[in-house]
Amino acid sequence: MSAYKKLVEHSQKTSHYQHLAAICGWDQASMMPSGGNEARSQAMAELSVHIHNLMTQPQLGEWFEQAEQENLTIQESASLRELKRQWQQANVLPEDLVQAKSLAGSKCEHAWRTQRGKNDWIGFEKNWAEVVRLSQEEALIRAEAAGTSPYDAMLSLYEPGTTSESLDVVFNDVKAWLPSLIDQVIEKQSSESIILPQSHYPREKQKALGLEVMKLLQFDFEHGRLDESVHPFCGGVPSDVRITTRYDESEFVQSLMGIVHETGHARYEQGLPKNLAGTPAGEARSMGIHESQSLFFEMQVGRSDGFIKHLANLAGQQFSGDEFAPENFKKIYTRVKKDFIRVDADELTYPAHVILRYEIERDLINGKIKHTDVPELWDAKMQEYLGLSTQGNFTNGCMQDIHWTDGAFGYFPSYTLGAMYAAQFMAAMKQTVNVESAIQSGDLSPIFNWLGDNIWSKGSLLTTDELVKQATGDVLNAQFFQEHLRSRYL
Repeated sequence: MSAYKKLVEHSQKTSHYQHLAAICGWDQASMMPSGGNEARSQAMAELSVHIHNLMTQPQLGEWFEQAEQENLTIQESASLRELKRQWQQANVLPEDLVQAKSLAGSKCEHAWRTQRGKNDWIGFEKNWAEVVRLSQEEALIRAEAAGTSPYDAMLSLYEPGTTSESLDVVFNDVKAWLPSLIDQVIEKQSSESIILPQSHYPREKQKALGLEVMKLLQFDFEHGRLDESVHPFCGGVPSDVRITTRYDESEFVQSLMGIVHETGHARYEQGLPKNLAGTPAGEARSMGIHESQSLFFEMQVGRSDGFIKHLANLAGQQFSGDEFAPENFKKIYTRVKKDFIRVDADELTYPAHVILRYEIERDLINGKIKHTDVPELWDAKMQEYLGLSTQGNFTNGCMQDIHWTDGAFGYFPSYTLGAMYAAQFMAAMKQTVNVESAIQSGDLSPIFNWLGDNIWSKGSLLTTDELVKQATGDVLNAQFFQEHLRSRYL
C-alpha cells in the first residue's frame, strides 16, 4: 500500500472518533441533563487525548516523507497538503495541554450557561482565567512552530493563510465607512412605520415554522435534525448534521433567522465531497467560508424581497397578525438598531460587534492585555463603535458569547470575512443565475446548484484565495460587501 493511502486510511480512522466527539458535544449542549456534565467532560477530554494521539503517531512523519515522493494526482496532492497541515497543527501540542484545555473549556462553558443569566462575572472569571492561560500557552507553542505572532497562530486554525495584519487593513477600512452608514440608515428608517412583534408566539409553532423554512432551503432531513440549545449552533458531521436554535415566545425574529443561518452551515456540510469524507480535503475550507454560506442564506437570500414573502406566507400559516404582512415583515428583517447582542444584530451593525471582539482577543492572546481588562475594554469599544455602554452589564456584554468559554480565540473574524465572501459570491452568481426569479418561484435549486458546483463540492482541495478566485474571478474584495449594504439599505 502506498504511503498516501496509508495516510488516508489513518485519517478516516481518526475521523470516526471525531464523529463521536462531535455528537457528544452536540448532546452536551442541547440534550444532556446538567448533572451529567462532570462525567461527560472527563469522557470528552479522554476522547480528545485519544484523537490527539492518533493524529501524532510517530510513523506519520515517515509516511508524509514517502507520500511527497509518490506520483499523485492533483486532487491527491491537495489532499496530502491538507493532511500534512492538520498533522503539523496537532503535532506541536503536548498531550497534557490538550487534555487540560478540554477539561477547562467544558467546565467554563457549562458554568457559563447559568452564570451569564445571573450576570456573574466574578464566578465566570474564575473559570475563564484557566481557559485563557491554557489558550495563551497553546498560542505561544503554535507561534514558535509557525514563526508568527501568538494570535496569528490561533487564527490559522480557523482561517489558514490569513494574518492579523491583513485583517487590520480590511477592518480599519470598514471602520472608516460603517459608523456613518449606520447613522444614515437609522435616520432614513426613523420615519417609517413598523409593527413589531408584540404577541405570544408558542415555541411549538415557531419550531413548525422553522421546519417549513428548512424544507424551502432544501435541508436533507435524512442526514440532519433541528433541536434547541442555549446558543444556536451547527454541529455533528456531514452525514448527520445537528442544528439548534433558541426560542423566545414573546417574539419570533431571532429564532427564525437563526434557523436560516444554521441551515446555511448545514447545507454546506451536507454538500461537501462525499468521496473525500473522513479526510481534511473533504472538510470545509475555513470558518470564513463556512460563515459565508450561513450568511449567504441568512443575509443575501434570507433578507431578499422574494424570500421575505415566502417567510411571511409560512409565518401566516402558524400565527395571525398585521406584523406578518410581507411589507412589514421586510421592515422587521431589515431594521437597523444599535444594540448589545451580536447574534441578534442586524446585518449593518454586525461587523462592529465582530471587530470589537477581534481587537480584544488579538491583544489578549498576544499578551498585551489581561483577561480581567476585558469588561472595561468591551465597554469602551461598544461606546466607540455603537454608542452603547455595557458597564456592569456582563450578561449583554463580554459574557454573551460561547466562543471564548472553551478557548476558540481566532474564530470571530470569520463572521465578517464570511459576510464579505457572501456578498462577493452573490455578485458572481448573478452573472449566470437569475437569482430573483429562483427565489420568487420557491425553487431555489439554481442557487444551490451554483453553490454546490463552486463552493461545496470543492471541500478543502483549494486554498481560500484559490476557491474565491475560481468562483468569482477575484480574491476577497470587500467593496462588494459595502456596495451590497448601500444598495439594500439606502
